Amino acid sequence: MATDMTAQSSAAASTISAAPRRRGARSDSRTATVVTMAVLVLLAIIYIYPFVVQVLTSFKTNADAVSNPLGMPQIWTVEAYQRLFTSSDYPLWFRNSVIVTLFVTAGRVFFNSLAGYALARLRFPGRALVFSFLVAVMAVPGVVLLIPKFLVINTLGIYNTFFGLILPLLVDAAGVFIMKNYFESIPASVEEAARIDGAGTFRVFWSVVLPMARPALITITILSFQGSWNELSHFIVAANDRDLFNLTRGVASLTSGALGSSADYPLKMGAAALMTIPVAVLFFVFQKRIMGTSDGAVKG
Repeated sequence: MATDMTAQSSAAASTISAAPRRRGARSDSRTATVVTMAVLVLLAIIYIYPFVVQVLTSFKTNADAVSNPLGMPQIWTVEAYQRLFTSSDYPLWFRNSVIVTLFVTAGRVFFNSLAGYALARLRFPGRALVFSFLVAVMAVPGVVLLIPKFLVINTLGIYNTFFGLILPLLVDAAGVFIMKNYFESIPASVEEAARIDGAGTFRVFWSVVLPMARPALITITILSFQGSWNELSHFIVAANDRDLFNLTRGVASLTSGALGSSADYPLKMGAAALMTIPVAVLFFVFQKRIMGTSDGAVKG
């Protein structure tokens, strides 16, 4: 009896002494969470602040932008946007960017998927060598390829054409690499049933494997859209006709004073702000699906 009383007393004492430790642990956890959130909010403000300044500057007069670069507009005006659409080729640049970006994005999604599937599933002579070249191309800085790219475009007779702007961008090594790795993560057993039913290689790829690679396809779509929309160096070597200028090249021309003073900050900021909208919308629409899992995956 005495032993039981002693054991109960010890257990009660342990419980009482453990309670403060649990409260202390919860307090430390809350403190760490608050500190982490504060740091993340600070980093978000630092990241977003330049974009806020950009948008605010686009609604200022030029004199206001020079005298008060970081503050709120003294007089709100849309003069910069009016000049963009009435006194510049901004609508033409926007149209060219839309045409090139849509074709490049669709082409990259399709051809990167085809190449990635071939490297992941098909067995053919030189497959390892092709993949080695793919990795090597990823390691080469893009600026090194500008002169060879110009020579090829010029030799093919597609300089100063939409073909010259689009064709060299239809496939990229990074996209093929991403798709190859994703296809390899899909069990090969899911393709066997389709092959037993008589489906060919392309039918298996198109109807079975590709729908399961939706997260990778969305990632490639976003990266391709953003990359082709913001591309500049390729368009410089592919065309010099002003009727083929895209947004990046057109906006760059504004910095050299295409519509007057090169210090016309509201005009530049307005052009840049409008240019970021399509990419931002695309990202916010699809961001939750980038890291998703493949639909219809086999559960073991």
